[in-house]
Amino acid sequence: MATQQPSSALPAPAPADPYPMAKPGYGKRSAPGQHPRTRNDFALLPTRERYVAGFVDHLPDGAAMSVKQLAKQLPLYGQQAISTALNALSVAGHLRRVRCSVGAGDETRWVFRTFWSRTARDNEWWNTYLATEKAVQATQAVSPAPARPAPEAPAARQAPEPNPVPPQRAPDQDPAAPLPGEALPSPAYLALARLGHQDHRLALSADDCAALEARAAEWLDRGVSVDYLTSALTAGLPATVDHPAGLVRRRLTDKLPPLLRNPGSAPANTPTRRVLMECTDCGRPGQPENLPDGLCRPCRTAHTAEAPVQPAEVADIKARMANLRDLLKPV
Repeated sequence: MATQQPSSALPAPAPADPYPMAKPGYGKRSAPGQHPRTRNDFALLPTRERYVAGFVDHLPDGAAMSVKQLAKQLPLYGQQAISTALNALSVAGHLRRVRCSVGAGDETRWVFRTFWSRTARDNEWWNTYLATEKAVQATQAVSPAPARPAPEAPAARQAPEPNPVPPQRAPDQDPAAPLPGEALPSPAYLALARLGHQDHRLALSADDCAALEARAAEWLDRGVSVDYLTSALTAGLPATVDHPAGLVRRRLTDKLPPLLRNPGSAPANTPTRRVLMECTDCGRPGQPENLPDGLCRPCRTAHTAEAPVQPAEVADIKARMANLRDLLKPV
């Protein structure tokens, strides 16, 4: 993208006082590690995008970030223009829209946030940051109760049964359900066993699940949720899968996420809160790695097709056309 002179940009207005704030948990969130604010922070952006970026950068955390609200504060542009500018800022690496689940059980709800970075970031940085944000939320959700020593009860002596009867399933009991006294399957095993329900191409046998259980458990030990594990294993499957166990083993190895916390820092049954990125344009949710530049594939294609020609490119084209006309003039 061609560099424009800072003087060509319209000065962004100061946010209204008081600027409308979003509901608690929603709105703008500042990303960490940003450079100090300067006059030339957005000098590489076109005039409109620089104007919107300068305004958003001065908003406080928790400020409302809807297109409608921004258009009210920026009278030079309508809602469609603001939406297009936000898409461009997402592609430039300044913002990402996400939805986060908060609460637990029946009180779980989704909140919508816009993470903003004055310093432009690439997709790898955003993916790592949002994965870390998910792990931090999960750690903060842990509130361990104080341990209470339980009194030791005297062990009761029971006479051994002369002929113990092995546990039996009831006629209407699920064949896959564990027998009385039988150990429950681990979350990693259950996640693998349910892959076939998510996509029939990844139907695994009981032996396959047992063989891959340790690899799947390593993912969960690194702070990811079962939903994240399932989506990573089922995303982008080929039309036919001849060897499901081999494909799952390969993905469990090649896509192993980075270690985000020290092992043992939180209980194994800690509920991990989900963080999903949203397409900046249409709002379609997905994992960060599936939304490069913060846009889904259809919106990214449309954004590329509608990208405006830069002034430097126009001048270069005119110069080439002038040279061509000179060459075609009769001698």
